[in-house]
Amino acid sequence: MNFLRKLTKIILTKQILGTAIVICVAFILVAIINSAISKVLVTGKNSFEVKKRKSIIKLFQSIIKYIIWMIGILIILDFYGVDTQSLIASIGIAGVVLGLALQDTVKDFISGISLILENYLQVGDVVTYNDFTGEVIELGLRTTKIKSFDGQVLVVANRNIDTIINASQKKANLLLNIPTSYEEKVPKVEKVLTSVINDAINEKLIFEDSKYLGVNELGAHSVEYLINIHCDQNKRYEVRRAMLKKVLLAYEKNNIKIPYNQIEVHHGQDL
Repeated sequence: MNFLRKLTKIILTKQILGTAIVICVAFILVAIINSAISKVLVTGKNSFEVKKRKSIIKLFQSIIKYIIWMIGILIILDFYGVDTQSLIASIGIAGVVLGLALQDTVKDFISGISLILENYLQVGDVVTYNDFTGEVIELGLRTTKIKSFDGQVLVVANRNIDTIINASQKKANLLLNIPTSYEEKVPKVEKVLTSVINDAINEKLIFEDSKYLGVNELGAHSVEYLINIHCDQNKRYEVRRAMLKKVLLAYEKNNIKIPYNQIEVHHGQDL
């Protein structure tokens, strides 16, 4: 019984009980505030606005989390008799020293804030960093994470954000060469390709300024017809596959031939 009393007395001390309460309250506050921010800012007028708001949400959530935990740590230290006022003053001085020593980290934080406020980069954007192309999956105060289309994740320091090429704030421009047999009449092929493009526009698969451009090349085995497709940058690969499928089905329906390589084999006695 004496042991239980001593244990209970230790647990109920300001240091132990107070620390536990502060940690629980900090977790609860972070969760509540993060949820409230998400509900207030998550909606937008369009997809671009929604992506922008999601990025701002992540930024605010990171800042609030750091502030709450810093306050919580100061309160806990006060329980143990630490002079927090002097500590705050010391932290201010140390912050200046660390700011000089950790200039790259400070640049990362500043760049992380500015890139979001200036709408340069948003979660969901398709970007290229050096030779790495992928989708932005996370924006933090120090780093930006980019996921390639084959699943690789690249972490880029925010201070290098000015070297990232953002392709999502403009539409994709796809040029598709459609090989067609020389036997096919040009007006017939042009009519079919124009019909395919118009159908895709009506289905909202591609943008209205997509069009058939004309005969692009007279090849050794085929005529190359060129079409210009404009679409959402994030869907350019999906749209390319869909358009090629539409062309193939239209060619089959209209008995238009797509040439392929053929090999003629001759026996020596026949030459």
